[in-house]
Amino acid sequence: MAAYPASVGSSSLLRRALFLPISHPRPSFFQLFSASRFNCSTSTTAVTRPKPPICVAVRGGQTKRGGSSSKNDELATASDLQFETPLKIVEYPDPLLRSKNKKIGTFDENLKKLVDEMFSVMYKTDGIGLSAPQVGVNVQLMVFNPAGEPGEGEEIVLVNPRVSKISKKRVLFNEGCLSFPGIYADVERPESVKVDAMDINGARFIISLSELSARVFQHEFDHLEGILFFDRMTGKVLETIFAKLQALEKKYEDKTGLASPEKVQAPIKRVAVGFGKS
Repeated sequence: MAAYPASVGSSSLLRRALFLPISHPRPSFFQLFSASRFNCSTSTTAVTRPKPPICVAVRGGQTKRGGSSSKNDELATASDLQFETPLKIVEYPDPLLRSKNKKIGTFDENLKKLVDEMFSVMYKTDGIGLSAPQVGVNVQLMVFNPAGEPGEGEEIVLVNPRVSKISKKRVLFNEGCLSFPGIYADVERPESVKVDAMDINGARFIISLSELSARVFQHEFDHLEGILFFDRMTGKVLETIFAKLQALEKKYEDKTGLASPEKVQAPIKRVAVGFGKS
């Protein structure tokens, strides 16, 4: 998710929203997750990074997406996990945001470096969460820190996440996305979620998230499914950002010389489907 301008939100915590590498030394690469800090809890020991250093449009009623649903168990190859530094944020309507994201099966130093780089770019762009496809790596990986600041809060890394349970209660919240610079709008999501995932070492764990942590997770999980945050907006809300989405499409065309791979349509009532439960 992306950071909010000063005029949006009432606290620094709620003004930060998406995810990058950390170059300064840490006491250790991981530490146990503090379950109470951001309304998170784990049923097994979840591993996170230490405190010191450390988004899109729609088309009619059906979202075109590659995604990484439970039906797709294709494993990423070494070439799928290649990346160049510094990482750059992929902006809408780049087709990488709709591409299929493969499961990670290799847990090595390259993956740890990718996580470092993702945290780094997240912080540099004032984010609190970031998914791998947003930096051009189409694998099932996300990082987030609701505090949005290096050295504050807890850095969470989720590999191959799956949603196992969502709350009936839904909450409306103003979201931003690093892949949609300058665009903020209301999105309704479940207030809490239960997630099955793997840590950076390949160990499985279950984590329960609520409030802001749940919001950030769901936003990033959507990216892993090829779903962009405007896909979940009502027609009325979409109308408020319609021109900005079109501007991003034109920016893409001017920069690449190619036709935009997707064109946002005039707002109509739509529903983005599924969480990809396994």
